[in-house]
Amino acid sequence: MPTPKSQTKYQKDDGGTYRVVYESNLDACEYFIHELTRAALRDVGKFLTKLFRNEYYSHFERHTGNAGKATKYKVFSGAKTTSPRVQIGLKTGRVEGFYAYFQEFGTHSGNVPRLGILTHAAQDNVAEIIKIESTYLSGLSDEAAALEAMVSEEDYEGDADGDD
Repeated sequence: MPTPKSQTKYQKDDGGTYRVVYESNLDACEYFIHELTRAALRDVGKFLTKLFRNEYYSHFERHTGNAGKATKYKVFSGAKTTSPRVQIGLKTGRVEGFYAYFQEFGTHSGNVPRLGILTHAAQDNVAEIIKIESTYLSGLSDEAAALEAMVSEEDYEGDADGDD
């Protein structure tokens, strides 16, 4: 999507003098918000893939380093999408380091247990993800501050009857 054309025009008055008329261009605002959102999602993808790689090698000894390279992210923002979104996952198929997929999701036979390292990395760092996005989109900075001020779920205890 190219940058929308400028809406600056020159009009001639009755006296023969020119004046500059600027018309508000909502398309340009939408374009820049779209591009800022894409950039924020790209940085979130980089952050989570790096976090996965570090967490993976804290669990397993590094032999080839290919498991960390098996992660990828893609920001979707084509003509058919209304707003950009990011998809982060593990490559499948004939990829070196394919075993990271089995260690993330486990196997049907139960020989390899499900670790969910990428899943936990995303769930445990929601506040950091919002902080990354709020550097691009300032309206999210209030939400990031509210998330930091929240009390963790571990502070609450109770049962189904509501007894503490």
